Amino acid sequence: MTDRHGVVIVRWPGQSPAAARPAELLAAYHLRTQAEKGHPVADADALPDRYRTEILNPRAAFADDTVLMALSGDTAAGCLVLTAPAGGRSEIKRLWTDPAFRGRGIASALIGAALAHAAKNSVGTVRLSVWEWRTGAIALYERFGFTVAEPWESRDRLVCMERTV
Repeated sequence: MTDRHGVVIVRWPGQSPAAARPAELLAAYHLRTQAEKGHPVADADALPDRYRTEILNPRAAFADDTVLMALSGDTAAGCLVLTAPAGGRSEIKRLWTDPAFRGRGIASALIGAALAHAAKNSVGTVRLSVWEWRTGAIALYERFGFTVAEPWESRDRLVCMERTV
């Protein structure tokens, strides 16, 4: 899938130079999230174990899931994880666009590709959780038809959303 800006959406970038980028993108995502939660850390080594595991070996951490990468040429510009279907549902996780590529429709292209993948694989509902202070992300999800749902997460300030496919 290619958007109007020449970004190609692929499931893992194969052996290209961008193949190592999921770890970099995930690290940036988690570092930013920790800072926004008021618990900044100096580097990825100081992140909680569950996040470091994703960064150290994203292929293993997301082995059953679909990892979508937005590539601009050979440069990884963004990522998104769509969990393996369970009970007719999948979840969008770790949507991140490299700040150098923001404003180019990459997040929208990744969400669109995830929803298309879910539909192709007979997923009935896609859900996600997002921190309430990420108002731009919430607005983006709402444009794709996601609505606030009954929480399945108990963390403070986390908004749960879903939509049918």
